Amino acid sequence: MVGAGAATLQPRLISSFVGNCWHNQSTQHLHNLFRFNPGQKHVLMRQSRPFGITNFLFNKRNTDEIPNTTRKRLKPGKLSPRRPVPDHILKPPYLISKKPPGIASGPEVHDEKGIECMRASGKLAAQVLQYAGTLVKPGVTTDAIDQEVHQIIIDNGAYPSPLGYGGFPKSVCTSVNECICHGIPDSRELQDGDIINIDVTVYLNGYHGDTSATFFCGDVDDEAKKLVQVTKESLDKAISICAPGVELKKIGEVINAHADEHRYGVVEQFVGHGVGRLFHSDPVVLHYRNNERGRMILNQTFTIEPMLTIGSIHPIMWDDDWTVVTSDGSLSAQFEHTLLITENGAEILTQC
Repeated sequence: MVGAGAATLQPRLISSFVGNCWHNQSTQHLHNLFRFNPGQKHVLMRQSRPFGITNFLFNKRNTDEIPNTTRKRLKPGKLSPRRPVPDHILKPPYLISKKPPGIASGPEVHDEKGIECMRASGKLAAQVLQYAGTLVKPGVTTDAIDQEVHQIIIDNGAYPSPLGYGGFPKSVCTSVNECICHGIPDSRELQDGDIINIDVTVYLNGYHGDTSATFFCGDVDDEAKKLVQVTKESLDKAISICAPGVELKKIGEVINAHADEHRYGVVEQFVGHGVGRLFHSDPVVLHYRNNERGRMILNQTFTIEPMLTIGSIHPIMWDDDWTVVTSDGSLSAQFEHTLLITENGAEILTQC
């Protein structure tokens, strides 16, 4: 929601690539892409809307300048046409049904066959992400990364889950510098010193595998390197405490504590989620301290995907209804894995 003269989103929960769960209701709602109805577990899709934020950001003041850095703020580039997917590739139900996507009720708990399918989709997602990371070089456009990612996914008989999800126009998310998440690949060339999060999800044999990592482009300064390192550490620490019966809120406690040690902020509006046959399902995984109920279940799959910032944790959404950036232009980093809860802890499904 937008306050008078402000262009920030008030605290809510948005799955990274899913909708909003409002914690603080207000009479002045931001016309959001998703909405949460109190008392209901479903997050519903809204129609895309004029937002006006990009005009506010880019026309009302000099947005090229970021204090204490030579880095320039991101600006939207040009989009290429939607890439085709062969007819023989299995499509996720949200493309066929045209129903609004959101977080579905109930956890993703699998039998042996389901676990093997999750391992396969997770492994492919990890391999695609690893390959995508090799493409990160100064002068390369994020659209070129999308093209390569799209091709390798369909070459392996899978569907790029983001493509067409709620109207998302590309096959991967590329979030550069101050972009917190959901950056749309476009004509912008990567610059020496950028950091870029690449978020890959594949739909293989009816199961989604979801993962992301933040990569360095060229010669990255120490401040950015430390943020990326600490963000990865926060994910690793959260994974290490996962096991059947563990309270889900412990994930947020661990991540927030590690971020606090280094004086980084934790973005609260975007969350992890159950994943498997559905792109997004219960549980909602919060990355900050919270008192939400819920415990981990044997054979359950979900993501953890913390987003840490050097400065403001408050997000601003562009007019494209997807790209979310920090309000002050400060750097943001993210890492994500899909996990399987096992008798001995957690198996990381999205690693090579």
